[in-house]
This record gives sequence, C-alpha cells and structure tokens, in this order.
Amino acid sequence: MTLSLEAALNVPRSRPALRWEDYLAVRDDPAYGDCKVAFYQGWLWVEMGKEGINHASFSDLLTMLFGFWAFLHPEEIYASLGRCLIEQANTHACAPDLVVYKGQNIPQWQTGEPRKIEIPRHRIPDLVGEIADTSLSQDLDEQKHLYASLGIPEYWVIDVKGLRVFAFTLQESGEYQRCTESQVFTGLSIELIEQTLEKMTSSTNTAAATWFMQQLQASVQNAAS
Repeated sequence: MTLSLEAALNVPRSRPALRWEDYLAVRDDPAYGDCKVAFYQGWLWVEMGKEGINHASFSDLLTMLFGFWAFLHPEEIYASLGRCLIEQANTHACAPDLVVYKGQNIPQWQTGEPRKIEIPRHRIPDLVGEIADTSLSQDLDEQKHLYASLGIPEYWVIDVKGLRVFAFTLQESGEYQRCTESQVFTGLSIELIEQTLEKMTSSTNTAAATWFMQQLQASVQNAAS
C-alpha cells in the first residue's frame, strides 16, 4: 500500500505543500524503517509494509535477467543496485526497485560515506524500474515524472498482474516515450522480457530466468552461424 502524506495531513492534492525537511523527518523516523519513501515537487509518497511474495519474486527475476545478459556481454560493464536510495538534495528522493548502471563511474561506497546514491556527487543511473504489484497507476504517473525530471535515460515498469513491461526512453523534450528495445541492454527486446514474465505463471523465477538465458544463448549461436 502506498500512503500519500499530503492526504494524511489533509493538504489539498492540487497544492503541493511538503518540504525537503518533511521528507528527511520521515526518512529518519524509525517508525518508517521498513518503508520506501519518495519525494518530488512537494509530494511525499510512502510505500507501507514489507515486500510481498509476488513483488520479491519478480524483482529477483529481473535481477537474474540482468546478470545473465551481462554474462553473455562481457565487453560491457553493468552494475545492479536495486532499491538503493537516490537523493538530489532539496528536490528528489527515490529508491527504485531496479537500478542499473552501465559503463564507467559506477558509484562505489567508501567507509564513512552515506549509504546512498547522492546526485550530483554520483552520476545518475542508466536505467531504473519499478515492480508494479499494487502500484501500477502511480508507477506510470508520479514515479515516471520523477525519474524523467532526474534525467534517467531508461525507465521500466513491470506489471506483475498483467505480465507486461512498460519500457520508456527519455527524449530530448525531457519526456519518456515507449520503446520496444532497450538502449541500456543494447538489442534486448522488451517482448522477450514479457515472454519470460509469462513463464512465471507455471514455474519459478529461477526457471523463468533459465529459459531467458537459453533464448539468449540460442540467439548468439544463430548469429555466429
């Protein structure tokens, strides 16, 4: 469940009223220790409760798919930092379910530093995504605008119930546009991801990931022959 603190505080939704200090108070409150918090343009969202079975299963599946893709493309450098807190002081805060970096200058934690991605000290991720079990409308609206305003090049929403992937790439206009092929995982078809999600109706996430790996290997072999 996602709680809008504006509603809880009886603030009209047409008038964003919360400040960065309000976000920090929630972030640092032990009562919200198990919650996922996002802040943007005066709005503060708190995703309540612990991760459910469906959410965890699909989240782990996507991480496995990223790993298998990286295994078959050793010429590229990838890092998965899913659920890591991302902050741009005074304006943005989020903790996407999926966070992928590609290439150089990937954030590395050092002793004594905050355990989060701090923009602009760290560069923005190349791809973020949300596992939408109960939050599809928000992930396709508020969260989408938040990530676009940060300038994140690619955004995925995994529709758990519909077994769909809404994939977007950032345009020069600053808005996201649907895409059928990933730019971060160059050449990866979104349709193949959706076919892998369908395997979840009759098998485990590890079995679905194995099927995905087999499709990638077959594609590589066909290209080489």
